[in-house]
Amino acid sequence: MNPSRMNVESFNLDHRSVAAPYVRIADRKELPLGDVITKYDVRFTQPNVAHLEMKAIHSLEHLFAECSRNHSQQVIDFSPMGCQTGYYLILQGEPNVPAVLDLIEATLTDVLQATEVPAANEIQCGWGENHSLSAAQDAARAFLAKRAEWEQVSA
Repeated sequence: MNPSRMNVESFNLDHRSVAAPYVRIADRKELPLGDVITKYDVRFTQPNVAHLEMKAIHSLEHLFAECSRNHSQQVIDFSPMGCQTGYYLILQGEPNVPAVLDLIEATLTDVLQATEVPAANEIQCGWGENHSLSAAQDAARAFLAKRAEWEQVSA
């Protein structure tokens, strides 16, 4: 199969050739006024083999979004992938993989210490009952356990 080049960077990635967990630069954009944003693929599970359950994804999204901003003012967004295998982390600034790995590690360590999922209620969340702190912590723990492998994207 040799599909033509797609506009979305991740659609051009051969998902059979990667080895999760990993963190990779997925995109870099220079905005009209010169600001740079960098998108990182933070892949928790092996594509087409495993996925995170929705409550884990949702809770980890809330936890990471809140806790990461305690470590960096560059965080723009942390969004789950529809395939449920990971997230896109969008930061202001030029790519800096070592700093991003440190940010992810510090944030996931915070997740392990959390006693509740922030904004997990019907006032602050569109599906407030769809959360699991323990599932988010299990996913964070598994990802942190493979810290030495995060820069190895290919199998």
